[in-house]
Amino acid sequence: MSDYLVIVESPAKAKTIERYLGKRYKVKASMGHVRDLPKSQMGVDVNHQYEPKYITIRGKGPVLKELKTAAKKAKKIYLAADPDREGEAIAWHLAHSLNLDISSDCRVVFNEITKDAIKESFKHPRPINMDLVDAQQARRILDRLVGYNISPLLWKKVKKGLSAGRVQSVALRLIIDREKEIQHFQPEEYWTIDAKFLKDQDTFQATFYGKAGKKVALKSEEEVKAILSTIQGNEFQLASVTKKERKRNPAPPFTTSSLQQEAARKLNFRAKKTMMLAQQLYEGIDLGKEGTVGLITYMRTDSTRISEVAQKEAYDYVKTTHGEEFTTKGVTKKDKKQSNAQDAHEAIRPTSILKEPNSLKNSLSRDQLRLYKLIWERFLASQMAPAIMDTVSADVVNGEITFRATGSKIKFAGFMKVYVEGSDDGQEEKEKQLPNLEVGDKVKAEDIDPKQHFTQPPPRYTEARLVKTLEELGIGRPSTFAPTLDTIQKRGYVSLDNKRFIPTELGEIVHELMVEFFSDIIDVEFTAKMERDLDGVEDGQVEWVQVIDEFYKGFEQHLVKAEAEMEQVEIKDEPAGEDCESCGHPMVFKMGRYGKFMACSNFPDCRNTKAIVKEIGVKCPKCSEGNIIERKSKKRRIFYGCDGFPECDFLSWDKPIERKCPKCEQLLVEKKLKKGVQIQCTSCDYKEEPQT
Repeated sequence: MSDYLVIVESPAKAKTIERYLGKRYKVKASMGHVRDLPKSQMGVDVNHQYEPKYITIRGKGPVLKELKTAAKKAKKIYLAADPDREGEAIAWHLAHSLNLDISSDCRVVFNEITKDAIKESFKHPRPINMDLVDAQQARRILDRLVGYNISPLLWKKVKKGLSAGRVQSVALRLIIDREKEIQHFQPEEYWTIDAKFLKDQDTFQATFYGKAGKKVALKSEEEVKAILSTIQGNEFQLASVTKKERKRNPAPPFTTSSLQQEAARKLNFRAKKTMMLAQQLYEGIDLGKEGTVGLITYMRTDSTRISEVAQKEAYDYVKTTHGEEFTTKGVTKKDKKQSNAQDAHEAIRPTSILKEPNSLKNSLSRDQLRLYKLIWERFLASQMAPAIMDTVSADVVNGEITFRATGSKIKFAGFMKVYVEGSDDGQEEKEKQLPNLEVGDKVKAEDIDPKQHFTQPPPRYTEARLVKTLEELGIGRPSTFAPTLDTIQKRGYVSLDNKRFIPTELGEIVHELMVEFFSDIIDVEFTAKMERDLDGVEDGQVEWVQVIDEFYKGFEQHLVKAEAEMEQVEIKDEPAGEDCESCGHPMVFKMGRYGKFMACSNFPDCRNTKAIVKEIGVKCPKCSEGNIIERKSKKRRIFYGCDGFPECDFLSWDKPIERKCPKCEQLLVEKKLKKGVQIQCTSCDYKEEPQT
């Protein structure tokens, strides 16, 4: 018989913690929540202080029975769910189901699953924090009131299976607003003039800056010709050379949001995948002789704070492996805390910087290792000295015309030796060296190249950009970003094209109804205020019932109006232009969970469906008879194959093009790069310049 029973959420977490606590402790998993609001009804009594009706989740009966049996045998029970609102609520529901006193010292929290952290946390058990529980309850009840009132309306007026939530409706609005910006965008013409200059035997690039010492923006070909006509000969002179030393500070360690963004940029991970892998690294990985070990700290956080112990360990590691000049000299730059950050616990970091990624290759899957390496490098770099850049700016003149050249060189790599933060456009800072230039030097213009450009519309949202925007606007919290993005895709409100969100016709219909009848719910500032109010509940500054009541009084009025005035929306099936091979009736396009598909218009008498075939205008290079078509794998990844499959098994992940390789006459494909597309040969080393 064990003296103590510890209950956590997952078996992996239980296995790791049990190793650290010893034989007197039995650690069991609740498999997440054991109680929740019922799925079959609202479960919230709006007439009696929004009292929630909790029931045991279907399928959790055996788990709960096992926990109750173990609880009867234990002298003391500890609830060790995750250190956030959701974890506190899980502990509260468990306490209710097991008849524990919530005011007793039954709650244990830790930010990392390491031996020292676990043992220290069990020295300081505390009562369940009802402010945290109430904040989670308030969010859950708010979402239930919105979802279970609006969704049935959408089912009745539009189609079954739709939903509308607070955060997902705002995310959809951002995507649709961006699409409208793109559609209404009016490109503006502008020009640049680049020049290549020769100084002794060295060449360098400069760009037209202005005239008579003033910056000039070129908007037409006529303006460019006027500038070029004033340049006399090809001899220029250095009018000014400015040399500066610039410090570049490292990015702070990861929060949930920045981890999702950087994993998307550098590893091509979706937010959902990033969080799944991070959960595995947090709960523990079997390292062989060392046993199961938690490799990172808790992954749902909006704080960049780091413990003094972790800072000291990182300082010693940097000093030993890179040298004292790469250390922060014991001082770590404190990042400005966002006004909407809860700062509940530390940033995401390795539990020990001594667990180098290379040492874990045999214990981690490929994707686990890639994410761990990203977290490990980001944290280490954040604890290193700033990089020092030597920058040069030189003005080259001919009469009144000025060209400007800029260059930079890394004088001291600092943190850049380990890690450099990515960017949404894939353009990371690069060195661009200039030859030794002095004021008065004469240089020759070898080539002056004017180019016409047009301003581009704002880019569509990627997952990373959308997460960043939601965070900046104060919409949602670390635990909500990934589920929100997942939901709007599953509902068919948006689709992904080249990793960018595009609203579907269905998404636009639902959005228009929300704008007309529930404008508050999709209002960015209103939703951000709701998040701040929930934070106020967590901090004990406001009662959760008050927050819900303030929202529901206005919402109920909108609901009554919508039920009376919302008209039926008919989504007409679009003719596919071909007949069903089974019954002869016309085929139509329908919208499914994963986008459009073809179905027989004689449904339900005929249930024939088929995928939409998209030809790319290229003959199959293998059989020479079939046509190459775009297809999708089970994981929704696009690939290209012959329409004669299975007789012809040609397959390519890269898009084939009609032209043949000029060197060997074999197939050319479009290879996607971080910064664009490059045409390459599949048989020889032929490559063309990348197209951005």
